[in-house]
Amino acid sequence: MTAAPAEATAADERVPLRRLVPLALQHVLAMVAAPVSTVFLTAGALRLPPDRTAALLSTVLVLSGAGSLLQSLGVWKFGARLPFVMLPGGAAAALFLQIAHDHGPAVATGSVLLAAALLLAVVPLYARVVRLFPPLVMGVTVLLIGVSMIRVAAQLITGPDGSAAPSEVALAGLTVAVTVVAYQLLRGVWRQSSVLIGLAAGTVIAAVTGLGEFSPAAGSGYALPHLLPYGAPEFDLLAALPLLLFSLTTLAEITGQTVLNSETVGRAPQPGRDVPRVARADALTSVVGGFFGTSLMVTSAENIGIIRLTGVRSRYVTAAAGALLVTLGLLSPLSRLVAGLPPAVVGGSALVVYAVIAVMGVEMLARAGLADGPNSMVAALALAAGLLPVVSPGLYSGLPGWVRTVLGSGVVAGTLVAVVLHAVLRAADRGAPGVGLPHREVRRP
Repeated sequence: MTAAPAEATAADERVPLRRLVPLALQHVLAMVAAPVSTVFLTAGALRLPPDRTAALLSTVLVLSGAGSLLQSLGVWKFGARLPFVMLPGGAAAALFLQIAHDHGPAVATGSVLLAAALLLAVVPLYARVVRLFPPLVMGVTVLLIGVSMIRVAAQLITGPDGSAAPSEVALAGLTVAVTVVAYQLLRGVWRQSSVLIGLAAGTVIAAVTGLGEFSPAAGSGYALPHLLPYGAPEFDLLAALPLLLFSLTTLAEITGQTVLNSETVGRAPQPGRDVPRVARADALTSVVGGFFGTSLMVTSAENIGIIRLTGVRSRYVTAAAGALLVTLGLLSPLSRLVAGLPPAVVGGSALVVYAVIAVMGVEMLARAGLADGPNSMVAALALAAGLLPVVSPGLYSGLPGWVRTVLGSGVVAGTLVAVVLHAVLRAADRGAPGVGLPHREVRRP
C-alpha cells in the first residue's frame, strides 16, 4: 500500500515549462510520421485532390493531438491518465480503404462509426471479449491486413489502369531505398521517422529529376477540418465487418500497451480499470474522426522509447505534445505543402508501412507457439481462408452478395476461421487434458 503514492508521482510529475516544450517536441517527432503517412496513403488510394488532402491531414493531426490530451489528462471515465499518445491506426486505415474501395467512402465512414460504437458497447464485457483474440488470432488478422493492403500500395504506383510507367516504378523504388537507408543509419526518433524521411526524399527526387510532379495545394492561413467530406455516412453491417472485428481485437492490443505503459512509468498495472478508460477514449475520438473522414484512432505505445530514453515519465509531457499537434494541424502552410506528394512516392512508402504490418502479424504468430500441432493447424486454415480472396478474387463471384461480402474479405474470413477454430480446440483442450492449445496462450490478460 505504501508504494501507491510513489507510483502516482512518476506519471503525475509536473515538468517546468523550459523542459516541457523540448520534451514534448521529441514525442511529436516520434509520432508525427504515422499521421502524415496515413493521410497520404488514404489520399492516394481515394484520389483526393490536394485541398482535400490538406484538410484531411489537418483533421488527423488535430485528432491525434486531442486524443493524446484526453488519454494523458483523462476526463471522467475517458482516458487512462498515463503518458499515452493517439494515432490513426495503420491497420484500421488499411481496412477503411478496403471498405472504401469495395463499397465507397460513405460506407467506410459509416463503418468507422459502427466500429467505434461497438467498442464502446463491449467495454463492460472486456474480460470476456478479449479472450477471443489471443496472439494466435491477432497474428492471423494483422498478417492478412498487411498482405491485403500491399496490393493497395501497388495500385498507388500503377494507377487505376493497373500498369505503371518505368519512371513511377523507379520513383517508388528510390523512396523505399531511402527509407531503408534512413532506418539503418539513424537512431532514436529519427529512425522512427524513417518513413517520413523517405517521403520527403522521394518528393525531392521527383521534383529534381522530373520522375514525378509535386503540386502543393493552394491557399494560406489556417486549414480547418471538413465535416462529412464523403457525404452522409451509409451504414452496412456486412461491409463494416472488417472494422467491427478489428475494433474487438484492439482490446487485446490495448491491454498489452496499457500494461507496458504502466510498468514504464512505475505504476502497478491495473488493466481492469485502465483498459476500459483507454478504449472509451479511443472510441470517442474515433466517432469524432468518423464525421471528419478519418478511420479509427488508436492509442499507441510508439512513444515508449522516448520515455525510456529521457527518463521523464510525466503524462503532462504527452499532453503538451498533444497540444503541439493540435496547433500543427491548424497551420495551413504545412498541410498544403505536403498535400501534393507524387502518388508513386506515397505508394513506395505504403509498401514499407504495409509490409511492416504483415511482419507484425508474423511476430504475433511466433509468440503463439506454432510448434504446437493445433495452433499450427488453426493458423494454416485461417491464412488459407484469408488469402483465397487475394490470390483468386473471383472465387466467390457465383455466391449470394452477403456471402461474397464476408468471404470476399480476406481479413474477415481469416479472422472468423481463426476465432472459431481456436474456440473449438480450446474447448477440446478442456475436455481432454494434455491435448489442444497450450495453457499459456489462453491465460486471462
